[in-house]
Amino acid sequence: QVQLVESGGGLVQAGGSLRLSCAASGSIFSINVMGWYRQAPGKQRELVAQITLGGSTNYADSVKGRFTISRDNAKRTGYLQMNSLKPEDTAVYYCSAEIREIIEGVVATMRPYWGQGAQVTVSS
Repeated sequence: QVQLVESGGGLVQAGGSLRLSCAASGSIFSINVMGWYRQAPGKQRELVAQITLGGSTNYADSVKGRFTISRDNAKRTGYLQMNSLKPEDTAVYYCSAEIREIIEGVVATMRPYWGQGAQVTVSS
């Protein structure tokens, strides 16, 4: 069974940094796009950043220049380096990955998987 496990959230003062990790495990044939989303209280979940298998990246305007998404394909792990954090970055951060799982020896259709979420709190 495929799982995405996040780590690295926490409490930080404004201007500080945090690094989130997202490790994929299970019977995985391939991982395509990996991404990070966030959801603040009372708000809809929004895309923060995405990275393709080849390394192309896409960022929300609100985090450009402050956040960096990366991945280690050999480790099946994605990362989100967050610098110059602001109180408005406070949210639960979720990783997502498009994965083709191997089920009973057969490569299944690619579909999105989600991590459990990591709380990031930035104090002013």
